[in-house]
Amino acid sequence: MPQTNGPTKHDEEAATVQSDELRRKKRMKYLAYGVAFVVFQTGIILLFALTVMKIRTPKFRVRSATFETIDVVAATPSFNIRMNAEVGIKNTNFGHYKFDNSTVTFFYKGTPVGSVIVPNARARARSTKKFNIVVDLISTSLPSTLELGNDISSGVISLSSQSTLRGKVELFKIMKKKKSTQMDCTMAISLADKAIQNLKCKEKKNDKRILALWFHGDMTLRVLQLVEKLSQSHLIFSRVNLQTFMNIKI
Repeated sequence: MPQTNGPTKHDEEAATVQSDELRRKKRMKYLAYGVAFVVFQTGIILLFALTVMKIRTPKFRVRSATFETIDVVAATPSFNIRMNAEVGIKNTNFGHYKFDNSTVTFFYKGTPVGSVIVPNARARARSTKKFNIVVDLISTSLPSTLELGNDISSGVISLSSQSTLRGKVELFKIMKKKKSTQMDCTMAISLADKAIQNLKCKEKKNDKRILALWFHGDMTLRVLQLVEKLSQSHLIFSRVNLQTFMNIKI
């Protein structure tokens, strides 16, 4: 029986299967690299969107206070107080916050006893803009002085301050968004020490902030769904190639 030294049909088929297998592995490797790159890029975009590009509401509050004069009459009762206060606008954004002038009003038991204007200005990125203001607190507009008499006797007068600051946050000089912030502070004046006590400022919840958190959560979910679809496509691609490989006749 004659013997041939050239490649047989079986050898050619085996070589073809081996070549297909190598090409399949290369395609799988490239697809894995593509999926990893998409996941990495998505993570970078999400991180950038949730940190740098996220616009936060600035904080507007009374930081400290001292007193030039405290005139209190227990018999009337009444008070006339000149207060030097420092207010601050804390901007935690990566862009500056430009705001309009605003009026800070001080209350005693819900009745206004003094007000002062905070001028328009700009708070730089990730910094606090500070103002020194002088306000006269006078009790002449109180509808009733019964509670005031008790407070003067106790040596402590409780006050509150409220204001709304409106402005815009500008990011990289290409994106502007309107942002308003509210001051809601409480404090107590110690008549004996002529000092401020228990100065507390609280932040009011903003529905837009809750909506933004929901949006970011929804965006993250969409990204995860995209990754899942890519993974499923990866599996389908693998099954198709495996089925093709199994259908090759040896």
